[in-house]
Amino acid sequence: MEPDSHSDSLTSDSPLSETDLYEVIRRRAEEVYIRNGRIPGRDLENWTQAELEIRSETGKSARRTAIIVKINGVQYVGEYRAETAEGYTPGEFTPGCSVVVRLDGNTMLVKRPNGKVLRTEIVQRNS
Repeated sequence: MEPDSHSDSLTSDSPLSETDLYEVIRRRAEEVYIRNGRIPGRDLENWTQAELEIRSETGKSARRTAIIVKINGVQYVGEYRAETAEGYTPGEFTPGCSVVVRLDGNTMLVKRPNGKVLRTEIVQRNS
């Protein structure tokens, strides 16, 4: 399984790759953390605020991210939204690791290392 699937002033003319965008958002999230008084346990809120600010500055809409899981030779791509992923961040799973997955129609539920479940919408199946 592999995640797809991350104070600079940016304009809509700034050509950023997704990797660069992730890094800019990460740095902004640190700034948000500091700006809001360094309150622990608010990583998701800080990230969401940073992403909104950066995407607003760059003119990029919030994109959906995906996780890829292979089950019995079939590859499933499940998209999720960061704001509903209960703190899931790409990198929680390492490529090739074994995970507990439940398929329910077009929904793929992936058990995370912390015991929470990442709910995704299956957008692609490849044999």
